[in-house]
Amino acid sequence: MEAYRGFEQGPIRPPSEADSLLLRLTRNCPWNRCSFCSVYKKQKFSLRPVEDIIRDIDSIHAQTCELQQGGTLAIRKLSPEDESARHAARSWLAQGMTSVFLQDADSLVLKPEQTIRILQHIRKRFPSVQRITSYGRSHTIARISDSQLQEMADAGLNRIHIGMETACDQLLDMVRKGASKDIHIKAGIKTRQAGIELSEYVLTGIGGEEFSQQHAIETADAINQINPDFIRFRTLHIRDSLNLFENSDEFAWQRPTDLTIAREVLLFIENLDNITSCVKSDHMYNLFQEIDGILPQDKQRLMEVLQAFIEMDPEKQACFQLGKRLGHFYKFSDMDIPGRLTRVQTVCAEVGMTPANVDAKINTLIQKWMREGMW
Repeated sequence: MEAYRGFEQGPIRPPSEADSLLLRLTRNCPWNRCSFCSVYKKQKFSLRPVEDIIRDIDSIHAQTCELQQGGTLAIRKLSPEDESARHAARSWLAQGMTSVFLQDADSLVLKPEQTIRILQHIRKRFPSVQRITSYGRSHTIARISDSQLQEMADAGLNRIHIGMETACDQLLDMVRKGASKDIHIKAGIKTRQAGIELSEYVLTGIGGEEFSQQHAIETADAINQINPDFIRFRTLHIRDSLNLFENSDEFAWQRPTDLTIAREVLLFIENLDNITSCVKSDHMYNLFQEIDGILPQDKQRLMEVLQAFIEMDPEKQACFQLGKRLGHFYKFSDMDIPGRLTRVQTVCAEVGMTPANVDAKINTLIQKWMREGMW
């Protein structure tokens, strides 16, 4: 039995969980073979003892209670074990204490009865919490019985984030995702039937230039069968040295241009049908963050955003590509703010950026940021 290390938090969470208490159930990723993901590489997966997780919850509870009562934390000397819990408690209290996110990459790999016990204890200690969420692999969720998933929902789990990435079986195999289109669909439908909100992540660019259309069409088909609550786009950014298609001797991944990705996302949205999902591009690395709407009523508007970029004058298109990455633009209309476009045009001229080389120049910039840990 390993000794208690004190309150723990993992390295990542979805942007939508920025205000959540991060509660670590597992360390790292039980699969950890996806060729596109570097977050947990060379890190050993382990399950945290349930008693340690309960102790974490109790620690946060004790410290938030003290803070709410005027706080003795400023004068009471804490043990080293409690230092990280104090920081987490202060932060969570400032955010309103309304949501909890279970870490790391696949918290649901715990035995269902253990997960249920943890969920019940969170609800016992923090009855005002409105949302408890977790990452979950489709492969893991597909193996949980419907009754156990329902028990988790009844105990308080009310949103699961699944990295579908793609529903193209050929791509799933080549990037070593460890799931198939059928498994993605099964897991998604099971989650929805349990009454748990579902957020499915689509990884734009994963098909490169060659498989872009196939990726868009197959993934839209799977999403149509699931009808998740949320569809969230993430743009693939990997180091030039990475072999994305590790499981293929026939194909090599060719980095897609921004124009290819715009057409890919447009084709994906075009093929969504009879669903009521909320579509979001809620990550700062995405080029088209103004993709934000609810289906079916906003479908045409979302398509028009992408069509506007595709039909944009190449010089202006290149300026938006660079300006968005440098933080000058968030949406197309930002180019109309006095002085913004002129500043970016000046930068383009200084670095010799043109419509012909814009994607290569931006990739060079992103590769530099990645090496420096800024991306």
